[in-house]
Amino acid sequence: MAYSAKIGPSILSSDLSCLGSECVRMMACGADYLHLDVMDGSVFSVAPKATTLCVADMHMMVSRPEQWVKPMAAAGANQYTFHLEATTNPGNLIKEIKESGMKVGLAIKPDTTVEELAPWANQIHMALVMTVEPGFGGQKFMEDMMPKVRWLRSMFPSLDIEVDGGVGPDTIHKCAEAGANMIVSGSAVIGSDDPRSVITLLRTAVADAIQKRSLDR
Repeated sequence: MAYSAKIGPSILSSDLSCLGSECVRMMACGADYLHLDVMDGSVFSVAPKATTLCVADMHMMVSRPEQWVKPMAAAGANQYTFHLEATTNPGNLIKEIKESGMKVGLAIKPDTTVEELAPWANQIHMALVMTVEPGFGGQKFMEDMMPKVRWLRSMFPSLDIEVDGGVGPDTIHKCAEAGANMIVSGSAVIGSDDPRSVITLLRTAVADAIQKRSLDR
C-alpha cells in the first residue's frame, strides 16, 4: 500500500479575510495539506496569496477548469483537482495539469457514478468523492457515497482517495473503513477550540483503518 493518512482542513470554513494566517494556523496544528475551494469569480482573487504558505490542493469548482491551470501553477498550487462533470476532455486536462508541474485530482459529484471516473484512475494522483453537493459548507454527510470509496479502493489499491463534505469526528470512521485516506474537514476542524486534537483524531482513525486493511490482506 503506497497511500497514507492525510488530513486537509477546508479553508472555505475559515475567515477568508485572514486567509494567509489561517493557512499558517492550520499547518501549525498538524494539517498535512490545505484544501482550497475555488469557485467562479469568488475565491480565486485571494487563493494565490495562500498557496505559497502550504501544501495546497486547489478544488476547482468552476465551469471551465482548463482556463485556470496556468494561473494556479504560477500561484504555487501543488495539486489541481477538477470536476469530471465540468469538462468534455478530461484526458487533455490531465495532461496539461501534469505538464504544469502539479498533481492531478479528479472529483465527482454525488450524482456521478464512480464508473465514470474509473477510465481516468490510472492517470491521476487522487480521486475525490464528494460527500455533499459541492459549493456550500455545513451540509450533512452523505453516507451513501461510501460504496464509491469502497469500490475505488478495491479496484485501485494504491490510489489516494479523498472525501469532502460533512466529515468530522462523527463520520470519520465510515470514511476510513470505506478506504478514504485523504480527509477534507471544514467546520469540524477550523471551528474547533482545539483544531490540533481534531486533526489528530481524524488521522488516527484513518491510519488505524489502513493498518487493519493491510493486516487483512
